[in-house]
Order: sequence, then C-alpha cells, then structure tokens
Amino acid sequence: MERSHPKPALKTKDQVKDKYSKVTPKPAAKENTKPQEFKLHTGQRAVKRAMFNYSVATKFYLLEIQKKQVEKVQKMIEDEEIRCLRKEMVPKAQLMPFFDRPFFPQRSNRPLTIPREPSFRTVNSKCWSCISENELYYFHLAHAWNPIK
Repeated sequence: MERSHPKPALKTKDQVKDKYSKVTPKPAAKENTKPQEFKLHTGQRAVKRAMFNYSVATKFYLLEIQKKQVEKVQKMIEDEEIRCLRKEMVPKAQLMPFFDRPFFPQRSNRPLTIPREPSFRTVNSKCWSCISENELYYFHLAHAWNPIK
C-alpha cells in the first residue's frame, strides 16, 4: 500500500525551541497591597456561649427553687397529717366491765363435724397415663368430687 502523505522531515532543535518558547510580555509590577483586617468568630462565639451558660445556670437555679418549694409544701402537709394523727391517737380509757352481770360462756348450738377417712383408691389398678379422658371424667364425677357428708 502506498501512502498518500509523505513522511515529514525531522525538525531541528532550533525549530523545537521556537515552538515552545513564546515570548510573553511581563506583567506590570503591582503596587504593595495592604492586608485587609479580618474578624474572627471567636468573639461572637464567646458571647453566644456566655449567654448559653447564663441561660443554663438560670434554668438550674429556677428548678432548684421550685424543688425547694415542693419539698416545703410536702413537709407542711406531712406535719399537718402528723398533727391530725396525734389528735386522733389520744389514749382513751376502756370502759369498766359490768361486775353485776358477769359473762358466762355458753355452749354452741352448731353440730360437731364428723371426721371422715380420705379414699386413696386407684381406678381399676390402671396408671394415670393409661386412663382415657372419658374414664377420667367419670372418675371425677364418681369419686373425687363427692361432697363430704
């Protein structure tokens, strides 16, 4: 295959140097600049922090005052209750018994209870795990829930 474009010739050092070294005019000398004054936020933050600390301190102070008032009211209520209880608990003398009518105990009119032996019978000598639900139900009806006579 033939190329339609011929190969470019190698460039010399001077041509390469001219290509990269373009003459740029030097900028005019600047005047001496004065630094601008700047403000730090530390002063503002210190003021905000002082206001926050003051608000927290006043909040704690108000809570403490409120707690003292609540305790004072509770103490007054407790003192009043104690005063009322002491008034109610004044010892009173018991009445004198009547010696002209002495107490004679009397026998009760209720019949005596008759003790009965418990029945510890087994159901047809079967174990409890072998008994079906129906048999257990009938056992309860027949034996266990009989009223004591």
